[in-house]
Amino acid sequence: MTNTFWQQSLLPALKSALAILLIILSSTAAVAADPSAASSSTLNLTPSQQAALAAQLSQAQRDQLAQEKADNLNKQMYNPFTELYILGEVKDLRQEIADVRVDLTEKIVAKELTVADRALVYATDTITYFFYLLAGASSLLVIIGWNSLRDVKERVGSYANEEISRITESYEERLANLEKELHRKSRHIKAAQDEIELTNEIHSLWLKASQENSPQNKISIYDQILALRPEDLEALTYKADAALLLGQTEWATSLANRALEIDPENSHAFYQRACAYAESGFIEEALRDLNEAINRSESLRIQAGEDVSFDSLKENEQFTEMVLIQEKEED
Repeated sequence: MTNTFWQQSLLPALKSALAILLIILSSTAAVAADPSAASSSTLNLTPSQQAALAAQLSQAQRDQLAQEKADNLNKQMYNPFTELYILGEVKDLRQEIADVRVDLTEKIVAKELTVADRALVYATDTITYFFYLLAGASSLLVIIGWNSLRDVKERVGSYANEEISRITESYEERLANLEKELHRKSRHIKAAQDEIELTNEIHSLWLKASQENSPQNKISIYDQILALRPEDLEALTYKADAALLLGQTEWATSLANRALEIDPENSHAFYQRACAYAESGFIEEALRDLNEAINRSESLRIQAGEDVSFDSLKENEQFTEMVLIQEKEED
């Protein structure tokens, strides 16, 4: 039920909010790139008017418009402040979604307890009415002249005891199952809360690392992330990159190998190990790992052409065929 609520209500709302945000940011970036074109397009609208206009469109139209804006960008539509703002908004959205899930689970549990309570009340009323019926039947038997009233009483008592025992056992079993389910859901809620706290802590460490300029300080922060989540591939590869900045090629190679043990298809780990090999003078190994990385992520072709770690390979024919070296524009 929680997953259905998420898919039908929260997920479309989140997509709509992100689409509107992308439209506003892309419009702002377009104004910065070409101020003269703003007067002839919808960019002369305020951000609130653009958001209202986007809200009137269908989901497919918003997605198409956001894609067209993204395809037509001539420069980055964000800066570090905008990126920090977006990350904060995403964090708040994730926290709100988690709160909604917890609140929904609590409401479901409360509803089940209410149903169980009503069932017990219904059983009690049923037994009470049953005894009233027995009393009426006994009175009727006495009136019409039955002499074996004791026999009737014993049979009715025996039958009533059996029914009470059966009903009691049935509800005890249901209550036991309900208690188990409550314990299971409580553990699930506790685990979800712990995961949210861990994710928030790791997220804050990543923000802190992005603001650091010293490789040593970055490595210290990556170590804190790995202490919280030992198999974090991103932390391992970024730590290897920081180790390369310190000239620790063997350390960077070891970190990349550790990342590849966790995920043998990780392109960033192949790329960092190729950088370490290139700086260490292992040309064949560097070219091999760089080829593996580019085969898994085509964007690394351009990055490798600009990376100073491969300066020793700039004259290598295989390297020049593998990467894309962009010519620097003259001022």
